[in-house]
Amino acid sequence: MSAGTYAPKPGAAPVVRMIAAQTALETRMLLRNGEQLLLTVIIPSLLLVLFSTVDVVDTGDGEAVDFLAPGVLALAVMSTAFTGQAIATGFERRYGVLKRLGASPLPRWALMTAKTLAVLVTEVLQIVLLTAIAFGLGWSPHGNPLAVLLLLVLGTAAFSGLGLLMAGTLKAEATLAAANLVFLLLLVGGGVIVPLEKFGAAGDVLALLPISALSDGLRDVLRDGAGMPWAGAAVLAAWAVLGLGAAARFFRWE
Repeated sequence: MSAGTYAPKPGAAPVVRMIAAQTALETRMLLRNGEQLLLTVIIPSLLLVLFSTVDVVDTGDGEAVDFLAPGVLALAVMSTAFTGQAIATGFERRYGVLKRLGASPLPRWALMTAKTLAVLVTEVLQIVLLTAIAFGLGWSPHGNPLAVLLLLVLGTAAFSGLGLLMAGTLKAEATLAAANLVFLLLLVGGGVIVPLEKFGAAGDVLALLPISALSDGLRDVLRDGAGMPWAGAAVLAAWAVLGLGAAARFFRWE
């Protein structure tokens, strides 16, 4: 046996491997958190079942589930990419987790990449579950899957930017309160359950919100079989650029 066979080989692991490991860790943390599961799985599922089976809200012509399913998918994206990520990252920042990770071999941009990938993995699980529930309720979607995918990606980028901006600038307790409040307000006024037409003139303003652009865009494709809703996509892209840009500029690691 030659000398040095078992000599240590110092140095960081490849960045791709570090991102994969951090993504797996972030995903497990998301799925093990009871509050996260309430926001990401239980609430959207209950809303979909309740309002699809009980005639509480006038959703217009057609089956209620055809209106509600796209809105609930948009709500699921917001709950994970914005609310859940903002709260989790805010408390990681408070307890010094981000500071310690920032001093590790894992680059800061790679950490944010891992968090984004964890959000995407969670969203895939949400969408599979909610789609199965919607099919069980009689949902019959239409439209181009690629248009749906693009809207979901743009929505994820928009909400991630806003969530990271909130987590990186506010105290953890303020982030917790603000993120949950925004979630409730956008649930009511974002076209998820109640059509924007019910809000009268204010509906034109509410249509510029990212949740409204995503829910209405998904509804145009999945319910009406329309092509790519470029107006909604443009709104989401604008929010993504603003949110991610502001998060990169103002995010504080301590």
